[in-house]
Amino acid sequence: MLRFLTAGESHGVCLTAILEGMPSGVPIDRDRLQREMRRRQLGYGRGPRMQFEADAVELSAGVRRGRTLGSPIALTIANKDASIDRLPVVTQPRPGHADLTGALKYDHRDVRNVLERASARETAARVAVGALCKQFLSPLGIELASHVIALGPVRANPAAATVARLRAKADPTPLRCLDPAATKRMMRAIDAAMKAGDTLGGVFEVIAEGVPPGLGSYVHYDRRLDAILGRAILSIHAVKAVEVGDGVLGASLPGSKVQDEIFYTRAKGFHRSQNRSGGFEGGMTTGEPLIVRGYLKPLSTLRRPLRSVELNTKRRVVATVERSDVTTVPAAGVIGEAMIAFELARAVLEKFGGDSLRELQRNLQGYVRQIQHF
Repeated sequence: MLRFLTAGESHGVCLTAILEGMPSGVPIDRDRLQREMRRRQLGYGRGPRMQFEADAVELSAGVRRGRTLGSPIALTIANKDASIDRLPVVTQPRPGHADLTGALKYDHRDVRNVLERASARETAARVAVGALCKQFLSPLGIELASHVIALGPVRANPAAATVARLRAKADPTPLRCLDPAATKRMMRAIDAAMKAGDTLGGVFEVIAEGVPPGLGSYVHYDRRLDAILGRAILSIHAVKAVEVGDGVLGASLPGSKVQDEIFYTRAKGFHRSQNRSGGFEGGMTTGEPLIVRGYLKPLSTLRRPLRSVELNTKRRVVATVERSDVTTVPAAGVIGEAMIAFELARAVLEKFGGDSLRELQRNLQGYVRQIQHF
């Protein structure tokens, strides 16, 4: 079974991740890994920390001469701003964060002990893990990309999004958005929020192409892959809602306008007329592109502090102000790619098995031939 753990604090010495269950023989491109880390740091409206943290990943175990060994993979990301023991005690919890509930749960009188681990800095380790999972999925024909479809009050015009188009047209833009006019309006909204000391949320969309039909299962609730991906997206900091396909729009339409009708041709085999379901039926992949969206609330750390209560005296105060971004929606899309890549990699291994990449490829090819001759 594929699984990973992360460890580390926002201003600790480093972030560490262990990825266990990766088959042997997967080619690992370290430059590609580093590009993924850089994508997480980019985006208009990011804070100053993104400018000086290199997020360089060290692979210290599980990879030799550019290929995975089948043993656990160890990744380390050093923090340049490693100052956790010098930072002051925090007793003024910030609304919208884990601060107060975490202090109550773990009996901490210093909220610093909570916020350092609860920080979104932890997602750098997840992106590193997801980057390796992407490199595992690529030889199997599965590719992922993401883009921003809404930020604050601005929504981009619907556009035909494919992985190739997103990589070529969305990734180079300041907010990783396909709509140039909407991008300009989003940037103006970010400028206004920054001036007001406020923050903005938004919506990102992740697309996965080349996913074979039949990943996941309908037989138990916890094996439905769309539900698993929903949990993965909701685990990202500030994400408060998830949508699969046209889930929100479909709730207001008649059934005749929502279902993906089935067709068959010798060239394409079984296929759907459209993809409103986002690539899922009955908790299983259909073979159509997967479409998953994450909805972020505005970030909780404001430059204009909110009201709070001091832990010890219980008197009214304003919350502590930590360094923050105005918005992280473009970065959240990259994290969403990483989380979906991990869950897809796990689902592929569950379905096809194999301790090496070559064994898994043979198993997958046999399954595809079975489907083609159904």
